[in-house]
Amino acid sequence: MITENRTSNSNKNLLGLNVKKLTPNGRAINLLKGMFAVISITWALPVDALQVKVTPTNPQLGDTLSVEINLDNPDNATNPTVAIGKNTYPAFEIAPNQYRAFIPTTPLEKAGTRSLQVTGDGQVQNLAVKVQNRKFPVQRITLPPGKAGVDATEYELKRVAAFKALQTPEKYWNGVFLRPNAGRMSTTYGVRRYYNGKFAEDYYHRGLDYAGATGSAVIAPAAGRVALVGRVSQGFRVHGNVVGIDHGQGVSSIFMHLSRINVKEGDFVKAGQLIGAVGSTGASTGPHLHWGLYVNGLSVDPTPWRTKVVK
Repeated sequence: MITENRTSNSNKNLLGLNVKKLTPNGRAINLLKGMFAVISITWALPVDALQVKVTPTNPQLGDTLSVEINLDNPDNATNPTVAIGKNTYPAFEIAPNQYRAFIPTTPLEKAGTRSLQVTGDGQVQNLAVKVQNRKFPVQRITLPPGKAGVDATEYELKRVAAFKALQTPEKYWNGVFLRPNAGRMSTTYGVRRYYNGKFAEDYYHRGLDYAGATGSAVIAPAAGRVALVGRVSQGFRVHGNVVGIDHGQGVSSIFMHLSRINVKEGDFVKAGQLIGAVGSTGASTGPHLHWGLYVNGLSVDPTPWRTKVVK
C-alpha cells in the first residue's frame, strides 16, 4: 500500500495531473499504471537503425553490386557485413556512420535472384537482388596439334593470388576510373572461348585489352598503392611484366604484358600517373595492354567504373 501511494505521487508529478480529481477509490492509480505501461512499451520498441541501399538498380552479370549501409549507432565498434550464401563481404566506412560493401558478379555465374543478408548494429536485414543475364561474345580458338598453353609458375600464382586478396580499409580512388592506354579496345570483358571445339567452362576474358603500340604509355586509372611488381625474369611467364595497384577496400587493378615498368612496390600513384609501357611479354601474341579490375578477388567489368562514380 505504501509503494502504491509513492507511485501515485510520482505519477502526479510526472504527468502534471491531480489524481484525486480523476476518479475516487484509487481507480486513478490503475489508470496511470495503464498509461505508464503503454509509454514503457512505446519506449522499448526497436528503432530501425539499419538502412540499406543496393546499386545499380538493374545489375547484370559482370557488374559490381554496391551495398551502402547507414547505421544510427555511432558507438558500434564492429563494421557491418554482407553475406551471400557462404561468402561474407566486409563493409568499409565511407562517411560517418555510413559503410559500403562490394559484391562481385562474373560471367561464370547464373543470372537470377541473390539473397543478401546484411548484419550491423546488432540487426539483420535480408534483401533480394535480381541479377540480369548478359550475353558475352564467344571466340573459337583452334590450337595446332601438340601446342600447349603456357603454364604459370607457382611463384607467379602465389604472388598474384595474394595481390587479388587484398582488402585494405582505406579508400584511395576518387571519381571515375581513367582509360589506362590510348589504344583501341581489342578485346572486351567477359569473352567466352571454345578451344578446338570444346567449350572452356572456367574461362572468361578477365579484363579489357587495349591494342596500344609497343612502348606507348600505361597510366594508373585511379589512385592507389603499388602492391605487385613482377617480371619475366622472376618467373612471371603468363602475366609477363606486370604491375598491380591496390585501390583500397577490396578493389585492385592489374596491368599485364608490359615492356617497361616505371614504379616499384610500395609507391603511391595518382590517377593518370605513368606506371609503365605497352609490350608483349608473357602469354601474349602481340603488343597490347591487358587491364583487369578485381573486386574482392574476382574479375569484374571495368566499364561501369569508367562511366559512373563509385564513391
